[in-house]
Amino acid sequence: MCCRRCAESGVVVNTVRVGVVDIGTNSMRLLIRDGELGDVGRWVEVTGLGRGVDATGLLSDDAINRTLEAFHRFGDLMEKHGVTDRRAIATSATRDAANREVFLDRAESALGVRPSVIGGAEEGELAFLGATSDLGLDGYVVSDIGGGSTEFVTADSVVSVDIGSVRLSDRVLSDRPPSSQQLKEARDHVAELFAGVDLTGEVVGVAGTWTSLAAIDLALDVYDSDIVHHHRMERRGLEALVERLASMTVEQTAAIPSLDPKRAPVILAGAVVAVTVYEVVGVDHVTISERDSLDGVAMRMLGSA
Repeated sequence: MCCRRCAESGVVVNTVRVGVVDIGTNSMRLLIRDGELGDVGRWVEVTGLGRGVDATGLLSDDAINRTLEAFHRFGDLMEKHGVTDRRAIATSATRDAANREVFLDRAESALGVRPSVIGGAEEGELAFLGATSDLGLDGYVVSDIGGGSTEFVTADSVVSVDIGSVRLSDRVLSDRPPSSQQLKEARDHVAELFAGVDLTGEVVGVAGTWTSLAAIDLALDVYDSDIVHHHRMERRGLEALVERLASMTVEQTAAIPSLDPKRAPVILAGAVVAVTVYEVVGVDHVTISERDSLDGVAMRMLGSA
């Protein structure tokens, strides 16, 4: 899926043009940025790479194959758009998988570059750099909710917690709709894991869970990144959204107009993680940013950070 700002036609430009791939637990993302022209395009493919990793410690063959299909498309897009420098980063699911080297070998073949497996601290730093690039650095807590981990990042600290939308779905919220007891257990589980987080500041939410929730909160008919970017999402609105999602089947969730249907199995868990972020940081709203770790990597590659 490409956002509406993507440039689908091939362009030949004699400047540095970077391609950055983020290999998440649930979604695969590509950013192509030109050193002079700015963003050429952003693409997202939800493949569920990390589903089941929490229980088995392995990336499944089916998930690897789905992900490699996305990577072949990303490789073709980077070739088509004249990318001169490529980098790929892999996060929680790949970090935790015992068969990651087999996956990385195959990913390198598809992408034309071997992914670097990064830790939660570096992941958070990159997200902070990207998210605050048009906000300034002071006073922000960047919340990056992934499929396998959640990062809380300030200008001088990173807290990474091993819980995210996929991991929480696998552990507690496998039934849809869940029972009231399952929903309570999910909220209690996340609250327990976040108990050590001691941060204050204005929260900026980045990555697919936050942006998807913002689009639903905005009642968009079609996902629009320009409208989502810097949307202020109130806590009471997200609380209501958790209750709404908790009453729906996966099929009903997939029918929400602005939501990528492939996110339907895990978006409730992502919303539970998100609402707990409000609680632990003590805020009543979160500002959503479309800029994140992809932008942080691109900025470093282009020498602008």
